[in-house]
This record gives sequence, structure tokens and C-alpha cells, in this order.
Amino acid sequence: MTKPIPDVRTGQAPAKLGRNEFHLQFMRSYADPRFDDVHDALAQVEEVAWRNYDDSRKAPVTQKAGPGFADPDYDMSVEWKATRDRLIEAERVQKDGATRSRVLLINASARNDGTCPGEISKTHRMVEWAQQTLAQSDIDSDVLDLSLLTSSYDLHIHPCKGCVSTAMPLCHWPCTCYPNHAERQTSDWMAEIYEKWVAAHGVIILTPTYWYQAPAVLKSMIDRLVCADGGNPDPTTTHGKKAAEAKAIELAGWDYPKHLAGRAFGLVVHGDVAGIETLRRNLSDWLTWMGLIDAGKQSTLDRYIGYYESYAESHEVLDRDQAFQQEVRNVAASVAQAVKLLRAGQLQQPDAEVPPARPK
Repeated sequence: MTKPIPDVRTGQAPAKLGRNEFHLQFMRSYADPRFDDVHDALAQVEEVAWRNYDDSRKAPVTQKAGPGFADPDYDMSVEWKATRDRLIEAERVQKDGATRSRVLLINASARNDGTCPGEISKTHRMVEWAQQTLAQSDIDSDVLDLSLLTSSYDLHIHPCKGCVSTAMPLCHWPCTCYPNHAERQTSDWMAEIYEKWVAAHGVIILTPTYWYQAPAVLKSMIDRLVCADGGNPDPTTTHGKKAAEAKAIELAGWDYPKHLAGRAFGLVVHGDVAGIETLRRNLSDWLTWMGLIDAGKQSTLDRYIGYYESYAESHEVLDRDQAFQQEVRNVAASVAQAVKLLRAGQLQQPDAEVPPARPK
């Protein structure tokens, strides 16, 4: 018996801004008196931005989806299509046995010396040690430094909008929520970050612990990777964000494709007071859920650096902790070995061929 399609519940979102409210919001970015000389030009730009906002002009440049999509006549964002095409090419290269092995190193500290802290992070140094170890294993590395979100002009990881909780097929792979030009939700770094994950044979996340939790820069990326675990690679099936269509597709049967499964992973979690073990477990559980493979006992590490000592001397404490430095290198060496086994067809998730009882 076919299930009835649930109602799409609405009524939470506020009304759109009025024209005067929009003006006040728009001009907040131009409070510097240096903009006074271009007031008239700004007014012209504002008027265009207002019309686009009022018309909900999310994707101003589109093309027909074309062959390979459920609805080839659907008007698709050229920006999303370009991202999707890069992911397909990255996946092709990643699966080509003749290409060099690659590990993605993620620096999840929000700190660098180009912004308010005025000093490099300890995590940055750990990434360098991991990079050196991978090079010794003849493996290429790609560094994703999430601290750039705090020090780069107009670079963002916009928040996940929770499409998956309406219906999994509404969550597209890669994410189609951004860019949203009408809302000025642009310069979304995730388009590039998705490609880095797809291109990698292994991933190592190196992160400090902030208040028992992952740093905001890391959590933002994690949330936006939800589409990698069950996301819909064909947004024409839901004609963009048609919630009722997505619900119908899920209820008819959805296979929750794992787009990043089969890659090896390692973790380095550090802190100075509390919370490192919980964060390490959370990250390990998340990566395992997505189908990535733990590279062994020495590949997931949580350690305190300067436990309850001064923040001011934390780099000096790290200098002295030779055992920890070697442990970081061991994480990278473990992932390097796992990648070699994976690519030789000698390593996979033991339960990879077991159908889940609850596919979600």
C-alpha cells in the first residue's frame, strides 16, 4: 500500500524585509566614510540588489540540465553544474589506479597569525608534521586550512539549512542551497571543499577542542557534508527545492548513497583542559557513519598539551613534547599505510557488503 505524502508544514519563516529595512541592512557593509564619495553608485547597486531580493532571484544564470538528468529541460544553476562536473572529474581521478595517492589534511583551528590572535596555531604545526610524514611515504597531501574563514576577505561556509529533515532527496549532492544571490549568500567555500574530499584517498582531521566541542569552522564544514551521506545527486528530480516532490521520492524508496565511503581516516584531537576524548569519539563516529575506514589504533589520537598550564607558553610546551610530535607523525603514517592497502584492494570496511537493517 502506497503511503500518503505528508503535508509540507509551513508558517515559521518571517516575512521579507520591507524596502527601508533592506536599505538599512544593505548599507551596514558600507559604514566606512570612504564610501561616501560613491554614494550614488552604491544607491544604484542597492536598487538592483533590492529587486533581486524581492524577486527571490537565487540562481540568476542557468542552463538546461541536459542529458544524464531526470528532467533534462530543468533550468539548472551554472555554478552548481560546474561544481558537480568538478566532483565527477575528481572522483574519476581518485578511482584511477594509475594516479598518485592523496591525503587531505584538515587544519580545524580557527587561529592564525593573520587575524586577532596574532600567532600561528599549534594545529598548523601538527599539519606540517603530518605533511612531512606523508611525503616520506610518497603520498601527496592537500591542506585545507579552515582558519582562512577568520582571516580571508568574504570567504564563508554558510550554515546548513537542514533540507535533509524535510526529506533526504531534498538534500542535494553537492549542496544546492548556495550560492543564493537573492540573499547575498555567496562566496561559499564548500564548492571547493567538496572537491577536496572527493579527490582524497584518505583524510586526517587535526583539531583543537573549544569548550568541549569542535571549533565552529570545523562544525560548519561537518554540517554541510551531510549531503555526502545520502544526498541526491540529481536536483532535477525535486525540481530544485520542491519539498512535496522530495517527500514522495523518499517514501517510494531511497537508497541513501554514501558519496565519500571507502576512504581512510585519521584524527588528531588536542586540548588543554577538558573534552578531547569526547570530541575524538564524536569525529570518529561521524566519519565511520559516512563509510570512511579507521586506519588503526595509532590513527586516532587525543592528547592534552600543557594541561592546565598557561596559554602563553603553549607553543613552548609543544616544543618539549617529543612523544606527542611522534604520535602525530604516527597518525599520518597509519593513514598512509591504510591508503596503500585500500588502493591495492587489500582493505575495506568488513561490513561493506552487508545491507543495513535501517538504511538511513
